[in-house]
Formats: sequence, C-alpha cells, structure tokens
Amino acid sequence: MSIDIKVPTLPESIVDATVAQWHKKPGDFIKRDENLLDLETDKVMLEVPAPQDGVLEHIAKPQGSKVTAQEILGTLTLKKADAEKISAESSSAPESEKQAVANKNQAGETLSPVVRRLVAEQEIDIAQIKGTGKSGRVTKEDILAHTQMTPQTTTKTQTSLMLTEPSERPEQRVPMTRLRARIAERLVDAQHSAAMLTTFNEINMQPVMELRNRYKDIFEKTHGVKLGFMSFFVKAAIAALKQWPAVNASIDGTDIVYHGYQDIGIAISTTRGLVVPILRDADMLNMADIEKQIIEYADKARAGKLTLEEMTGGTFTITNGGAFGSMLSTPIINAPQAAILGMHNIIKRPVVDNDQIVIRPIMYVALSYDHRLIDGRESVSFLLMIKQLLEDPSRFLLNI
Repeated sequence: MSIDIKVPTLPESIVDATVAQWHKKPGDFIKRDENLLDLETDKVMLEVPAPQDGVLEHIAKPQGSKVTAQEILGTLTLKKADAEKISAESSSAPESEKQAVANKNQAGETLSPVVRRLVAEQEIDIAQIKGTGKSGRVTKEDILAHTQMTPQTTTKTQTSLMLTEPSERPEQRVPMTRLRARIAERLVDAQHSAAMLTTFNEINMQPVMELRNRYKDIFEKTHGVKLGFMSFFVKAAIAALKQWPAVNASIDGTDIVYHGYQDIGIAISTTRGLVVPILRDADMLNMADIEKQIIEYADKARAGKLTLEEMTGGTFTITNGGAFGSMLSTPIINAPQAAILGMHNIIKRPVVDNDQIVIRPIMYVALSYDHRLIDGRESVSFLLMIKQLLEDPSRFLLNI
C-alpha cells in the first residue's frame, strides 16, 4: 500500500513554493512526523513531515521544483516487508550508523524533526549534549554548538579538494533563494516608490550603559532574560512615535493611514536572508517582555520557524547594523512603512561635554523616511527625541 506525500496548505497570500531540500532518498525508512523535505516560499520555510511510518518509494518533485498546495511530492509505501528489510539492513550496518539509529530512537518525541535529522546526519551521541531549550530539550543551536566544538575528521571530499590545485579564477553560479529574491524585489520597489531621505544623529550611550551594568544581574535574575540595548531603543521609539504620529503612519494610494498602535519590526539576519518579525502592540510590553520576544524571534528565524503572521504588518522598523560592526548606514524603508531606524556600533570618541573634551561611548543613528509623508522637521525632531530619551533613561520612568 502506498500513500501520496502532498504539499501542505500554503499560508495565505503565498501561491507556490520551491522544493529546497530532500532529507531522505528513495529506499530510506521513514518514521511518522519525521521531516522529509523543506519547502521554501518567499517569506517562510516550511517542513513537510511524513504522514506515516514507511519507506520512501518515489520522489516526484526533486530539489528546485516549483509546487503548489496539495501537489504530489512523492510516495510512501507502507508495506511491512519493506520496513522489516530496512530494519534488518540497519542491524548489520557499521557501528557509526547503529549509533545514529540509537540516538534517533533515544531522542523519541522530545526532539524536533530538525534536531533528529542533525543527530542522525552528524552521528552525535545525544546524551553528551546539555539542552538549553524548554524543560532541558536539545535545540538546533545546541547541536550546532556541539559540532563546532567537536573535532571533525577530514572527509574524502575535503581530501580530494586538498589534492586538487585550486582554480586561478573560481566562480560558482547558484539560483537565488525565494526569500532573497523577495527581499531584492521589495527593496527595489521601496526605492522606486518612496521619496526616501535619511537624517543622522549621535547618541552618548554612557547613561544607558551605566544603567544596564548596574541592573543587568538583578534584571536577569528577576525576569530570566538578559537586558540588552534593543529594549531601550524600542521603548524610546515608541515614545517618539506617539509624539510624531506621521512617522508611524503609511500611505495607501492617495490616503494617509495613521496607526493608533505601535507594531515594531525587528530586523534579524539569517543565513537565508533578512527577516523582520513584528512586536505586536509593543507599547503594551515592558522591557523584559521585549527582550524575551526578540530572543524567541531570533531563535525561530535562524531555525526557519517564523510564521507568516509573525512577519506580516508592522508600523515601524528598527535594524541594528552595529551588531556586525557597521559605523554608519542608510537603511531602506520596509514598505509600506514610512520610516526605519538604523542602529550602529558603539565606539569611544572624543566629544565636548560642559566645554571639556572627554571620551564617551558614541553611537551614530540614522532615520530613513518617506519624504512624501514625513517632513524634515518631523524626522529630525523624532530622531532628536530618541537621542534625548536614551541620554537620560530616567525619562522612561517619568514618561516625559
């Protein structure tokens, strides 16, 4: 008996997907709910789990194929004889393969399909890894950290590469991923459709850094999350957005839509590209809630687990190029939003304070905005208010 492996129902507004990678090949024994393949859309990565235990009989859509909802990807045979044959082959397999199977069985239902796949592929003893996830579960990040710490033997492929003289002018052509293509399309559209302009300022980060150093230990002990700089910027942005509502607005045709809420997008870099999950009703969140939500989004983004709903909407975006060492940049608006705030690295610089030249940790900040909607006075005043709030964080408590 065989059953079809079908493309699941795609999220709203997504018409098709691309087969990114098959994790199994014909003849492999599959357990129910084990991830068979990844489907890439222009917004999210989807896993296709096995509907039943069985043997992968046929792949109808190889890597790179475009597919639509309910289209057949392959077939899975449920014949007991095939399963017993695979089981017998695994019993006579080398010890390394037996260890991978044992690890997989030991993991059971406590591990996600992605983690189970990594355990099997890397031949990892799961008992040697301390999980950092909920209830001590082993996460994808735990596996990756373990493999980076463990010395790896040179593979045949690596050996052959070392024995081959490198090309003087090597190049490689690969298809652009769906997410990267979508990012490129949106960025070009934003530059073509908006009258984009950028204004800059600098922030003395010493008050925030002193406050953070003073309370970071008790903050982490109380809330179970580290106190970062992003929550300060989110809080400052919310206050400034309330003061200057045009920065929180958007253009819809010939209308201006003023949003009576602050949904803040946080740009997160992943290996697949930049994603922007949304902090919904950010004005209702305290700083601990903001930090927890950002960490959760970052983990999900790097594991390809963000949902379409988590990345849809937003009234204002914050991006932190300083995490990668950027001194200054002009971020591009995340349409249809009207503005985006760019953070940069913190460098000690000589500045004048009370007519004295002193050394202070300075961050340059940039606000790119749509000049069709936001005038220079509003953009400059908005960025100035963020500067003033961060240079005197006590204003957060006094709401002034």
